[in-house]
Amino acid sequence: MNPTRIAILIISYNTREMTLACLRSVFEQAQKQDFELIVLDNASSDGSAEAIEAEFGDRLRLIKSPDNLGFAGGNNEAAGHATGEYLLLLNPDTVVLDHAIDRLLEFAEANPGAGIWGGRTVFADGSLNPASCWKRATAWSMLCQASGLARIFRNSSVFNPEAYGGWGRDSVRLVDIVSGCFFLIRRELWEKLGGFDLTYFMYGEEADLCLRAREHGARTMVTPDATIVHYGGASEKVRADKLVRLLAAKATLIRRHWPRWKAPFGLALLASWPLSRVVALSALKVAGRDRDARKAWVEVWQRRADWSRGYPARQTS
Repeated sequence: MNPTRIAILIISYNTREMTLACLRSVFEQAQKQDFELIVLDNASSDGSAEAIEAEFGDRLRLIKSPDNLGFAGGNNEAAGHATGEYLLLLNPDTVVLDHAIDRLLEFAEANPGAGIWGGRTVFADGSLNPASCWKRATAWSMLCQASGLARIFRNSSVFNPEAYGGWGRDSVRLVDIVSGCFFLIRRELWEKLGGFDLTYFMYGEEADLCLRAREHGARTMVTPDATIVHYGGASEKVRADKLVRLLAAKATLIRRHWPRWKAPFGLALLASWPLSRVVALSALKVAGRDRDARKAWVEVWQRRADWSRGYPARQTS
């Protein structure tokens, strides 16, 4: 019997209806390759595990975690049960379109020198969701972000380099980081890297993995031919909490992947980003969504002790 080509890993947390829709799309659209589907539920309180079990039964492997392991811990646990040659990390708030999983695997096999591969993501209305991939942070990119240049010149690869400027994700390209929402990696490479670093409870884990893979000679590539819907942020509802986690992840990445002499400068630039947002929004007569944004950024700045030094180190399993 031939081994399974691909193991699809989905980590669920209080996204019952989205998770069910995602799973349906997997079974509808992944047809060319044998696959195993492993779903780990992170102690959801919305009946996700029960609903998954009721609808899909033994068509997938359901792991009911008694604790919330986070995205990194959940995927590490799920990957430990996988037998596929490739691992595909797929967010529960996604919908697979036009055989995207088959297309991504075909792309990987046509480009075996990469090691990590990703596709193109769109929002529910079909417009581009550019968060499918991004460039590693540099002092210049962070200065552009803190100064507002990245927001003013969104389509400039000079002033908005982390987002690759106005690139529409419509061509095959080598990139620095592929989003964990649709992330294909050889299981051999995953195991060599030890999976995700558990320091990153949420956000930053795929960036860290891609950067560590690069140190081992692997590269990351994306293709526009494999497209999924990614709603984004479905399991993280509070804006300030999301920003705090995101900033903590960025601070950790700076400490781990920047030269030691340069890291303090990077952390200072990171701290100047939320401060500049508070100052800018305070100087304007904001209303509606802008007022909510100002409130969130003020809270983020007040909670800087929670993110300025990054996540505390945790043991990687």
